[in-house]
Amino acid sequence: MERKEFEHLQEIVEETMKKEGLSRRDALKLMGLGSAAAMMGGTSVKAEAATEAKASSAKGKILIVGGGLAGMSTAARLVRHLDNPDITVVEPNPKSVSYQPGLTLIGGYEWGVEDIIYNTSDFVPDGVKWIQDRVVEFDPENNKVKTEKGKTIEYDFMVVAGGLELAFDKIKGLEEIGTLYTLGENQKAAEILARGNAASLYFVDGAVQMRKNLNAFIEAAKSGKKVKGIFTHPNTPIKCGGAPKKILFLTDSNLRHAGARDNAELVFYPNGGSMFGVPEYHKAILNLFEEKDLKYHYKHNLIEIDLDKKIAVFDKHDKTKKVYDPDLEEEFEEVVHERVEVPYDMIHITPPMKAPDYIGKSPVGSSAGFIPVNYETLQHKKYKNIFSLGDIAAVPLGKTGGSARKQYKVVVDNLISVMEGKEPTAKYNGYTVCPLISEIGKVMLAEFKWADPANGKYNGIVSPSFPLDPTQPRWLYWVLKVYMLKPMTQYGMLKGLA
Repeated sequence: MERKEFEHLQEIVEETMKKEGLSRRDALKLMGLGSAAAMMGGTSVKAEAATEAKASSAKGKILIVGGGLAGMSTAARLVRHLDNPDITVVEPNPKSVSYQPGLTLIGGYEWGVEDIIYNTSDFVPDGVKWIQDRVVEFDPENNKVKTEKGKTIEYDFMVVAGGLELAFDKIKGLEEIGTLYTLGENQKAAEILARGNAASLYFVDGAVQMRKNLNAFIEAAKSGKKVKGIFTHPNTPIKCGGAPKKILFLTDSNLRHAGARDNAELVFYPNGGSMFGVPEYHKAILNLFEEKDLKYHYKHNLIEIDLDKKIAVFDKHDKTKKVYDPDLEEEFEEVVHERVEVPYDMIHITPPMKAPDYIGKSPVGSSAGFIPVNYETLQHKKYKNIFSLGDIAAVPLGKTGGSARKQYKVVVDNLISVMEGKEPTAKYNGYTVCPLISEIGKVMLAEFKWADPANGKYNGIVSPSFPLDPTQPRWLYWVLKVYMLKPMTQYGMLKGLA
């Protein structure tokens, strides 16, 4: 984005905020957009950077496993807060997705791949060593790891930001997709899915294929054919939890723009029993479903698919029955599982997700596969010189870029404290944001945090940055999501600023 374009967008946002009764300065500060504005030619963060003193002269070898958004942002911030740090990032991919929510905009709007991909080398901070490899063995007792290429790396402190893997192989009929994805053959995976008018936004080639499938779906509806689109949400934690609903809403919106909505049935099949874990957002989304005539069936987990016949098979588990246990001499409730076959014309698949086995099943992992950390300090529960953040950290709620934006500052502060021989005191409060697209031109900015972590309550409660009703979709938030958050991510977070 050119500076003039960015300045024009700032003017639009400022005018809209005035109508909403907000000041530009406060709103941009609250959204963390001041960093992006500064990098595009503003002054606030440049002035901050010029006066910022190095926070610590603590020494030690720091290893960061994973050089995506969370890992590289952590490296950048450490560079800003340590005097001559010794930092190594191990990341195999030469390219990365700078703005993961952009995958939704590729699949359901008009973005292209070039809008979200960046070269890893362009964002490696000065003085940081990047090893283009993958860590495959962890030896936390001896403070060292081994890479896929056989290199042994020793460390004093480690940050694990390895992200999640897509587990397509857990769905019968998609085993080949799972293998191809693991091998990095993503285009082939997308092409095979396309055979059954299937796609997934959770990888770049899948998002591109989703747009193609959606275009064909719309054309079929425009021709007068009655068509059915289905959208799934699995039984595992997932990154960007709002994406399955975003593409559903964008499909609805695209159909309406094409004048073909009446010929399409759109159905959401989530594994869970609600639309959102925060009651206020759950109710708001239900209202949108009713308003847009969208259907849904709770407690349906996609377990199988026949791409040739275009039939999705779900494990329906929305009922229980009483069962008597003669040994215990008592009754208990047992979940009733029912196999349900659903024919479709187009399907968006949100695959199950997991930590990579070489991390999740390693000594730094856990039986659940994720990295066990103190929820608030993000310090490993067993190894005090290890921290974790992002999708792979075992914390409630926080698996979005907005979560990582809060987490990496906590990790940096606490890591430096540990390096100085102090206890970690910075705390993550569970803040997460899901800019939920409700239609082309409107977004619900669903912000939330933990209810009461001091008393062990980690359920989500509404936590808006703006003095506006957070359950109402707004054009202002569309502008922020589509045009402002990407530069904030690239020139804010990846520079260790936002």
